Amino acid sequence: MALQDNGTRERNPNLLENLMGYIDTRIDIIRLEIQEKLKASFVSAIHAVLLGVIAFLVLIFLSLFLGLLLNHLLDSSFWGFGIVALFYIILLVILVVGLDKKVFQGMADKAFDNTIYKSDKREKQL
Repeated sequence: MALQDNGTRERNPNLLENLMGYIDTRIDIIRLEIQEKLKASFVSAIHAVLLGVIAFLVLIFLSLFLGLLLNHLLDSSFWGFGIVALFYIILLVILVVGLDKKVFQGMADKAFDNTIYKSDKREKQL
């Protein structure tokens, strides 16, 4: 039996060590990829929140400015704010009743087309 073995028993421990090393390396690579994706998602979320807060503040101050300007032009203390509020109410009604969700779905599809599974698409091209 030892003659028919041709040294395969001596190579098996090396083969198992190489296989275990490959599996450990692959697990480490997957962990690093997950960490990179989580980091990118976290940075994007923080960026989006900051942009949203700044945009909200700009909208508030522009609305106040427009209301005060209309008050001055109409020589009133409340009509300017009423007109601005009416504009936002009309905008709300248009968004709730007039627009279909398919419009927003199309915008979302265009915005997120190349972000999800981007690495999978690149691997298929190679």
